[in-house]
Amino acid sequence: MLESWCLSLPLAYTVAVLIRMNVIWRNSVSCLRIRKVPHRYQSGNHPAAPLGSRILTDPAKVFEHNMWDHMQWSKEEAAAARKRVEENSAVRVLLEEQVKYENEASQYWDTFYKIHKNKFFKDRNWLLREFPEIIPVDQKTEEKTQESSWDNVKTGAANCFSRTHCPIMPEEKNLGMKRCGSSDGPSKARSHFSNLDSEEHSEGPLKTELFPGSSATFRILEVGCGAGNSVFPILNTLQNAPESFLYCCDFASGAVELVKLHSSYRAAQCCAFVHDVCDEDSPYPFPDGILDVILLVFVLSSIHPDRMQGVINRLSKLLKPGGMLLFRDYGRYDKTQLRFKRGHCLSENFYVRGDGTRAYFFTKGEVHTMFCKAGLDEKQNLVDRRLQVNRKKQVKMHRVWVQGKFQKPLHLTQKPSKLVSPLLSHD
Repeated sequence: MLESWCLSLPLAYTVAVLIRMNVIWRNSVSCLRIRKVPHRYQSGNHPAAPLGSRILTDPAKVFEHNMWDHMQWSKEEAAAARKRVEENSAVRVLLEEQVKYENEASQYWDTFYKIHKNKFFKDRNWLLREFPEIIPVDQKTEEKTQESSWDNVKTGAANCFSRTHCPIMPEEKNLGMKRCGSSDGPSKARSHFSNLDSEEHSEGPLKTELFPGSSATFRILEVGCGAGNSVFPILNTLQNAPESFLYCCDFASGAVELVKLHSSYRAAQCCAFVHDVCDEDSPYPFPDGILDVILLVFVLSSIHPDRMQGVINRLSKLLKPGGMLLFRDYGRYDKTQLRFKRGHCLSENFYVRGDGTRAYFFTKGEVHTMFCKAGLDEKQNLVDRRLQVNRKKQVKMHRVWVQGKFQKPLHLTQKPSKLVSPLLSHD
């Protein structure tokens, strides 16, 4: 019937009607999806799809997929996890051995990369979805424009229908504001302060002091880059943004060498260097206060808890006002923590693996306290709980990660707190 009706109308009018109907349908579906998706940028809320879109609603189907998102633990599961941690923490590693693991930390990681090279970890292609702040604001705008250019041609009359029949919910308005605060806002601030930064460099002592990335207007630092599993997805994204520059460092020289030897490494847009973030006297190859983004992903957990605050304080100084520090790491009671055997515990929630590398397991509250003490504002801080499934062995494992976004204020009112309890055995 629709077909015969369309044939009776002029072709141009028919095409216009069909386009409008298609747009109305797409907008309606979009609105339904928005209501179902949890808000991604709200502090403490679970991240939205695509990071977490597979929800287990029928326990009988648990082995149909390898991973389920946003898992709620039962009281029994939580109690079992606490009991397991109490058991594997009952016997501590001897103090002299702990000193060895700390003093030779870089050697253990060097050995790790000599054995595994760049084959152990997968490329973190999810980074750009969870941390869009990595992309310069101009490039984000350009990509968004390209994606929506065809939609803009079609949506003129349909927008009125969309506003009438699919009104924006109050929480959706808040979501827009949150995104402005955690993504677009800092990006605008970055653009503004990039100009100020350039002016200061042209007039100040850096006028004749060139450094890697000195001509860039958007700068990123990845701490603990390893073999480059984050470096190259980022560089691939930044290849159309020549004004951007990526610094990446690791205290394992073998890892840095793997990055530099990679076929996608571009010295014109990337500087890989060996650096120990725990050494406050070790300089960076660039001045303080110039970074737009710092990436700290599964790195802080490998550092002794007594040194963490000092590391974050130092990193905070590298950010320009409005800059963002992006964090993701192990959460308390992750399956990795539960798998440790007795005799591998260094201190509370801090363990050493069989290869000498170490891991700490965070709570959301600990993360909040550390970054706020460093003078950063919390924009996101959430616990990402998932259920990982081994379908062949019919085994279920809980994964727990903490993810956060922290911004350097535009106007600093106080200096970051200093570390008051250094690791005595390393002085």
